[in-house]
Amino acid sequence: MTPAALAALRARAFDTVVLGGLAAGVLDILDAFIVTSLDGGTPIRVLHAIASGVVGRSAYQGGMTTAAVGLVLHFVISFGAATTYFLASRKLPVMLRHWVPAGLAFGLAVWVFMYYVVLPVTFGRPNTLPPLPQLINQLGIHALGVGLPIAWFARRSARR
Repeated sequence: MTPAALAALRARAFDTVVLGGLAAGVLDILDAFIVTSLDGGTPIRVLHAIASGVVGRSAYQGGMTTAAVGLVLHFVISFGAATTYFLASRKLPVMLRHWVPAGLAFGLAVWVFMYYVVLPVTFGRPNTLPPLPQLINQLGIHALGVGLPIAWFARRSARR
């Protein structure tokens, strides 16, 4: 690829934000549903937990309405992550040229931000690291299921 072509390499917003955000959101929520189900929980409980960040403890008694709020919030976060990648890739085209390591690193950065900023602020308490199997799953889904799909859609759209 010529230097001029590399300089012109720019992700498209729709592909990165909507398609990448949707892919990442679906993969991440499916992982949460599966892991929770294996532990005896339900997908509705996962969605209630997400909604509780805004609604509070009453989210767990909110039924399908509160579950829907949780699902919407989950995708707002996913689209926010994809928007962040899109905007960063406009300033750092290396994120498009080397999309695999950039996507993996970005996914891990999303986990760090969620775990050490969003969750403590939302719930008013510091987080402690989960047991190793859960930690490996969380890091894996964020690297492979959040960061990588967003980066792939960004790179794919930039090549058109």
